[in-house]
Amino acid sequence: METKEYAFKGMVMNGFLMLFVNIAVAILSIVGIVYSIILLDSSNGACGGWLLGGSFLLLIINIIMWCGLMMLEPNEAKVTTWFGKYSGTFSQTGFFWINPFYGTKKVSLRARNLDAEPIKVNDKTGNPVMIGLVLVWKLKDTYKALFEVDSQTMASQPNAVGSDTKGLMNALENFVRVQSDAALRQVAGQYAYDDEDTKAGEPTLRSSADEINEQLEQKLDERLALAGIEVVEARINYLAYAPEIAAVMLRRQQASAIITAREKIVEGAVSMVKMALDKLSNENIVDLDDDKKAAMVSNLLVVLCGDESAQPVVNTGTLNH
Repeated sequence: METKEYAFKGMVMNGFLMLFVNIAVAILSIVGIVYSIILLDSSNGACGGWLLGGSFLLLIINIIMWCGLMMLEPNEAKVTTWFGKYSGTFSQTGFFWINPFYGTKKVSLRARNLDAEPIKVNDKTGNPVMIGLVLVWKLKDTYKALFEVDSQTMASQPNAVGSDTKGLMNALENFVRVQSDAALRQVAGQYAYDDEDTKAGEPTLRSSADEINEQLEQKLDERLALAGIEVVEARINYLAYAPEIAAVMLRRQQASAIITAREKIVEGAVSMVKMALDKLSNENIVDLDDDKKAAMVSNLLVVLCGDESAQPVVNTGTLNH
């Protein structure tokens, strides 16, 4: 992702040093004001007037200098502007002083989590499904975040964005939420819900989670790069049919499961019948003609494939008439 951000190159001084300097200047200006008032009451009024004016000027300068102090915690940064022109991003951790005439806006570089509510989309075959995602993102380019998206308009409290970090990050979170919704709809529409509606081997939302997540991250990266946002991870965390077709699809899945189970039962039953006939023939237990074999096969299949227990009938006669 191409970045337009660069480090702040203006004058930076130790914050604790400037704190003591500001305190000293404040005390000096207050002492000067008090002493000038004393001089004004004495015969040396002209000197007192000059001293009073200089002390007030020094006090005003001191108040302005206090505005240059700033403190940054890890994974925080301040974007600086010089009368509207971008002057770099200051990201050093600690207590510092810079020229108070620089405009600053604090931003957070920490990872943030978005758990999007499931939305209704149509899959590749037109079936309505509910799908949701969880997204981990963080700010990568502070220039783009502040100057290439309209964070003022997106914020719930636009007037607070300029000075409030929370307001700015909430505005960016709204941008991420809208773009993740659009990316999720785009990706979900390219795949069917499951392989019952597609050709064999085609990826689906249920069976190809890794491929879907990779596509989702790619689409999100393309959309969020405009705001200088990096996608750390994106995963689908909810997938289900929409309520209006969920019952019908459940019955279809149940029918498919029953058919699959029946196929396994019949396959096993035929194998067991074949083994029984081969065993009887190889060990010369009984000699069965084709009609008797057909009757035996029918009876065994009924017993092995039936849902209920078979009721045996004991034949006390002979096999030969």
